[in-house]
Amino acid sequence: MSETISAATRSALEQIKRGADELLVESELAQKLEKSQASGVPLKVKAGFDPTAPDLHLGHTVLLNKMRQLQDLGHHAQFLIGDFTGLIGDPTGKNATRPPLTPEQVAANAETYAAQVFKILDPARTEVMFNSKWLEALGAAGMLRLAATHTVARMLERDDFHKRFHGNQPIAIHEFLYPLMQGYDSVAMGCDIELGGTDQKFNLLMGRELQKHYGQSPQCVLMMPLLEGLDGVNKMSKSLGNYIGVDDPANEMFAKVMSISDDLMWRWYDLLSFRPLSEIRGFRGEVEAGRNPRDLKVMLGQEIVARFHSQQAAEAALQDFQRRAEGGIPDDVPEITIAITEGDSMQLAQVLKQAQLVASTTEARQKIEQGGVRIDSQKVEDKAMMLTRGTVAVLQVGKRKYAKVILT
Repeated sequence: MSETISAATRSALEQIKRGADELLVESELAQKLEKSQASGVPLKVKAGFDPTAPDLHLGHTVLLNKMRQLQDLGHHAQFLIGDFTGLIGDPTGKNATRPPLTPEQVAANAETYAAQVFKILDPARTEVMFNSKWLEALGAAGMLRLAATHTVARMLERDDFHKRFHGNQPIAIHEFLYPLMQGYDSVAMGCDIELGGTDQKFNLLMGRELQKHYGQSPQCVLMMPLLEGLDGVNKMSKSLGNYIGVDDPANEMFAKVMSISDDLMWRWYDLLSFRPLSEIRGFRGEVEAGRNPRDLKVMLGQEIVARFHSQQAAEAALQDFQRRAEGGIPDDVPEITIAITEGDSMQLAQVLKQAQLVASTTEARQKIEQGGVRIDSQKVEDKAMMLTRGTVAVLQVGKRKYAKVILT
């Protein structure tokens, strides 16, 4: 990279690269930043999301936080909802063809995305876009011209396609079109920077190639790491159940953060916290010197809850968590009325299932055997225990599941 770039550009690059896995190409981005600074014209920063599920989670916010950072540097966010490509389903990282969504599912999910994204992005500097606007307009002839820009051999260079081909697993023709359409999005949007996860490298670089093909200046690509979920192993995913949704209740969000391992906490600090890196390095030193990492997990949990709810909600969530840890009953316990249809009593295991505290009576009995079930804060030891009609009690399973049950 040239040594002639301004101090402002160097500072901006340092912020942009924070937490990033790879930047392609840094020298080109430096030039774009210099040009933007000189002209006063903000760069267009693209991040695309296929609305395959109705909720955004903290894994999505790794990209959105970076986009907000670029907004704070004065640039323009292009939040792309892939309502057209969502009908196909991104095959990235999949070992089988994804089932397509219906237009109704895509539309419903897209609506919730648009509402949730402004918990992070600045609405004044954000343009919400839908790729159906230009991809539907392409038509059959335009899609054929787009498909003609790349060969099958080039597509098979992509890791997941390569593995499926050599593993004799089917690849549908429409899946080859997905990276082409994602790349064409960049052409239609005229973006300067595209953000994506490390698993999206092939698709992101496709945007650069197609922009060159259509005579545009190629976008720079900023790849962010994939955030591990609550299990600390797999990437955060709603289908795996290891996620924290940005719309999760404050108390639940905080409790989930507190449940992660100490090692994962540092990863989340790097990718989710807005605290200066120097401060986070200081925290690591304090832990090495003997400070309890739980204190820092509390700080991280409160920071995340305050971002999506409020500081007041973050304080209340901490109090609720402490009350639960001490064996107390939280304030927001749902109330459920259960009718006894035979006799005057019902087995506790069945009550737990009907209260949706467990998935089955078998799980209920296992939880009781493990000492994980309480009635009004008292541990239950008898898995055959019966509850009589007229019982009003707070049932607890594990650390976070509660219900006030009324038997009638």
